[in-house]
Amino acid sequence: MSAGVDGLLVVRDSPVHRLPAHVKTLALVLFALAVVATPAGAWAAFAAQAALLLLAVLLARVPLPVLGRRLVVEAPFAVSALLLPLVATGPRTQVAGVALSQPGLLGAGTLLAKATLGTGAAVLLASTTAPRDLLAGLERLRLPAPLLSVMAFMLRYAAVVADDLRRVRIAREVRGAPASRARHLAAVAAGVGAVFVRTYERGERVQQAMLARGWRGGAVAPEGVRARAPQWLAAAALPAAAAVVAALAAGAGPLAGSAA
Repeated sequence: MSAGVDGLLVVRDSPVHRLPAHVKTLALVLFALAVVATPAGAWAAFAAQAALLLLAVLLARVPLPVLGRRLVVEAPFAVSALLLPLVATGPRTQVAGVALSQPGLLGAGTLLAKATLGTGAAVLLASTTAPRDLLAGLERLRLPAPLLSVMAFMLRYAAVVADDLRRVRIAREVRGAPASRARHLAAVAAGVGAVFVRTYERGERVQQAMLARGWRGGAVAPEGVRARAPQWLAAAALPAAAAVVAALAAGAGPLAGSAA
């Protein structure tokens, strides 16, 4: 059966999809903390954590091409990692005729590894959890109500804003889009600015309407489902294994550093 895609959600029936949203969210946070706690330059530990994450991806039946395309969001971290060896201080080494900082290379590799693992875990959560379920899970985790309300409204009106942008693009093309690239970008920027102002005004009208109907800032997310003990244990497997790997890498710090 091929995977359907509904927004970010990859529609599948898998053990990961069936886990409650708040359980998966907490597992993501703990996994990210374990990755952050992994010492710099512990390449074997990063490889083991990547293997654990890949196992979870395969268990969730998320297609690897989909995962790869969504990992593009970490591009800013990759650019930072590429620049770090050029600007960092310390002993330098020649790589393809370019003098690069050795501490910079270590930091760049560590930054790229941790960013990729964290982003991959976040992509897995988004690919296996419906947005409304995610909001309900965040509510069960006691996320502050104002922040939860902002996220809920953003989710509900994202399609409206996207439709506004589509209509602006169609209107621009019908009226003859500028031929030069610079003028085209200027027209796009003007259209995005107009949509931003319209969205801001719509948000104020929606807030006034809700206040008039008695809303006083309560949560607007649906009630989440309760998790059973086996589900907690299943979700804890990934962050627990990643934490063990991080602890072993920290215990072998000097040895790992000399190997690197």
